[in-house]
Amino acid sequence: MRTDLNPYSDERSVRGILRKAWRRGRSLLPVEGFTFGRPLVVLQSDDWGRVGIRDHEGWEELRSQGIKLGECNYDYYSLETVDDVAAIVAMLSGHRDSIGRPACLGMNFVVANVDFPKVIANNFRQIYFCRLTEGLPDGWNRPGLFEAYREGISAGILSPALHGMTHFCRRAAERHLNDPEERGVLLRLLWNAGVPYIHWRMPWIGFEYWDSEQSREGAFLNSASQESLIDSTVEGFTEFFSKAPISACAPGYRANDDTHKAWAKNGVRVAQNGPGSALPPHFDLNGILHLYRSMDFEPAIAPNFSMAACVQAAEDCFSRGCPAIVSVHSINFHSTIKDFRSRTLALLDEFLTALEALHPDLLYVSDEDLYDLVDSGTLHSAQSAVRVPVMKRKFNTAAFAAGRSA
Repeated sequence: MRTDLNPYSDERSVRGILRKAWRRGRSLLPVEGFTFGRPLVVLQSDDWGRVGIRDHEGWEELRSQGIKLGECNYDYYSLETVDDVAAIVAMLSGHRDSIGRPACLGMNFVVANVDFPKVIANNFRQIYFCRLTEGLPDGWNRPGLFEAYREGISAGILSPALHGMTHFCRRAAERHLNDPEERGVLLRLLWNAGVPYIHWRMPWIGFEYWDSEQSREGAFLNSASQESLIDSTVEGFTEFFSKAPISACAPGYRANDDTHKAWAKNGVRVAQNGPGSALPPHFDLNGILHLYRSMDFEPAIAPNFSMAACVQAAEDCFSRGCPAIVSVHSINFHSTIKDFRSRTLALLDEFLTALEALHPDLLYVSDEDLYDLVDSGTLHSAQSAVRVPVMKRKFNTAAFAAGRSA
């Protein structure tokens, strides 16, 4: 008889098999989603307001500490400048849809950064944060940036949405804050240089609601922790933008039902999900409209970026009546350490021009516009209200991925 069997391990294996079977079964169940009678384009962008490596001086400081930078383009992640934001607004304002509305970039904001000097002064015993309403951490200087955000928003070309209080998982960072081993040494080195993390070098830092070092069952923060965190994040967002968020995207796309419940409680009506799913927009049981990104438009971080593939992805969406939802992270517009902005704006300009030429009836919409369309079938412009055909249809994930309705 074997004596090395672990009943708990066997039980976990059974639970894992059951979970997989449940997910498989759920993917075959019909979902009531929405399709649209006009081609719709949505631009969604993450990581705004989140600091990285400050400037060339900060870059050299890290190199002098023995960090070999430049192996991955995310090493160049910094923070947008007033010129970066102004260039985005200028390019998008040159694109008008069939009813004269400008292209609009949805910007998902992190509303706080680590207060590095305070953490250091307290000998890394506790994490402190500096909200955007309080400015940027000491040592960071981006004159006019916050005003540039607000001017673009007032012009209807930028649309703020909720990303998180931070981007990393606080529980994971706290675990390594005073760790004498390699991870703790790296974390303290970065924080001494005013850099929160470089994710590809330290994936154990996780994402805000998701601790990557825990088991699959325990990776997400519990519901009470998420609710408290989201309450505080919405408060910080509302203070900074003088309006509550309508749309939200979890850092790393790591969200679960507890996340969605806490968002719904705080008035969030739209949840952004990452590329890879073929589902059309649909409501969940919390009354939140779920949107799924159609493509990665990421020339700064995609070595094999293809304009043709992005145009084709948009065409595939339009053929199914779904919005083309474009994912383009903020790093693509950065220029402080390495100029990603110029190429990205040229490519995005070309992409939008191509779609406008192919579809004279194209409409640029924000997440909030999509919610209103599903709710009322009407899109409002400065001059008038435009009716857009909205159809409710049932789909299942597997069938829709293959281009068939349920």
